[in-house]
Amino acid sequence: MASRFKFWLAVILAIGFLFFCDAYLGEYSLGIVNNIAIFITLAISYNLINGVTGQFSLEPNGFVAVGAYVAAILLLNADSKLYQFDAAEPSNIILAIYTSNFILAMFVSGVCATLLALLLAMPVFRVRGDYLAIVTLGFGFIIQLLAVNFPAFTNGSIGLNEVMRVDSNGDLSRFTNIFYSGGLAIFATVVILNLVYSKFGRAMKAVRDDEDAAMAMGINTFATKTTAFCVSAFFEGMGGALLVGLLGSVSPDQFTFMFTFLLLIIIVLGGLGSTTGAIIGTVLVIGGSEWLRFLDEPMNIFGYQTEAYPGLRMVVFSLVLIFVMLFARKGIMGQMELGDLFRGRHK
Repeated sequence: MASRFKFWLAVILAIGFLFFCDAYLGEYSLGIVNNIAIFITLAISYNLINGVTGQFSLEPNGFVAVGAYVAAILLLNADSKLYQFDAAEPSNIILAIYTSNFILAMFVSGVCATLLALLLAMPVFRVRGDYLAIVTLGFGFIIQLLAVNFPAFTNGSIGLNEVMRVDSNGDLSRFTNIFYSGGLAIFATVVILNLVYSKFGRAMKAVRDDEDAAMAMGINTFATKTTAFCVSAFFEGMGGALLVGLLGSVSPDQFTFMFTFLLLIIIVLGGLGSTTGAIIGTVLVIGGSEWLRFLDEPMNIFGYQTEAYPGLRMVVFSLVLIFVMLFARKGIMGQMELGDLFRGRHK
């Protein structure tokens, strides 16, 4: 009872933090917090399939790309599409679909990513381990190539731009705000933690620890992996919608393998299998890389004026990551959650 009270207290404090950010942070700082919140959603959903269920999947860039493109196509009206599509004439289907409701666009993006995950699960989960990684890696490349080679639906390599909201005064503003990005991050965290600590969550962990033994104990491993895969894809698709709503544009170059690799760094740093770790890893990686941006600029160190060294922050940041992983080989949290530390539980 006490642990559940602490859990919901943390949720209330997180919601209060969103109002604080909206009221007191400047545009630049608010943009960073928005980005961190989006990546929290992506990281904890990726951790569900990779860390909790133990399936070495490299697909997030594909599902995030699907969510981003679906949201952009839905949010751009017919006139904007006709104006932007230079690579080819837009398909009649693309011209016909439109909504100004961002929440609806987010939900549809998540559903489309989920349906794709359901179709993909049948061939993907016929293999395990490194073979699963190769198959899902190929899926990400396929989505990127489809985005380039079907210009009537995606505008090819040019992508879609000016995905913005027009207010009553005719001014443009971004669809994504702190309440959408932070609200989804909180909602995803609540859903995934409840899923992890449920009977189904124990089945996912059993599949991770020993799939053959789990199958022998009567667990439907295919259904377990597929469900985790679909839940992960749903939140990744919605995260893609938030990204396009924040950036105002989408293109195939945004969703290369490096996008997946960044998420992989986050969940490994935080601790595979730990939702709390994924959140901490996101704050450190996304927030830390922005905080160290001053290293790229000229500095005055004890009266000595240094030159600008673009990329120096990433060198320092990489060294910090190496240092952390040398002394925390299972990540910062291992497989524990914050509540487990308070109760003294070790996995």
